[in-house]
Amino acid sequence: MARTVDPNRVAERRRAITLAAAELFADHGYERTTATQIARSAGLSSGSVFYYFKDKAAVFRSIFERSIPEHTELIARHIDRTDCLAAILDIVDGLAGEVLDPSAPGLMFELLRRLGHDDELAKIVLDDARLSAEALAALLDRGIHAGQIDPGFEPMETARWILAVVDGAFLNTDPADPYDPRPLVRATVSRLLRPIETEHP
Repeated sequence: MARTVDPNRVAERRRAITLAAAELFADHGYERTTATQIARSAGLSSGSVFYYFKDKAAVFRSIFERSIPEHTELIARHIDRTDCLAAILDIVDGLAGEVLDPSAPGLMFELLRRLGHDDELAKIVLDDARLSAEALAALLDRGIHAGQIDPGFEPMETARWILAVVDGAFLNTDPADPYDPRPLVRATVSRLLRPIETEHP
């Protein structure tokens, strides 16, 4: 009789491996983290990682694959709001808030090291960035036409600048002295987007 695979159990095991790997990669680096360490941290048998993932690179990619549905849900909560500036700032809050994860600095460092060696990883990161950029550009375009946002900047270009500000929060965080970057990120984006006539009251 063929073995029955429980998809919920598989999803749970994959999630446990991904979460355990994220902490280990952040703390010890990609090269110094072994599949045995990941399995042990996930509470699984030593050989189980490669039952659920093709290789260690696939485990690393799974960390960033999780961002796409999470960001899709974040965007869905705000994309149809009439106050486009407030919607953009709340999306930015959600994205920048991920810096508060203790694993974020280490994972960002490892991500930058891995991007040039893994085309699949690069595609995941680009797809995720495109998702956020397109949503922000749509809100910017609507906000410009509603007079809520400075009309002097092209929406997609501006969306990419906003995401660069968010990326800066990840790149500038100090694991030894963590802080919440959201107020600074929010203020930076807010001042960029406010209508020109409000610049000098």
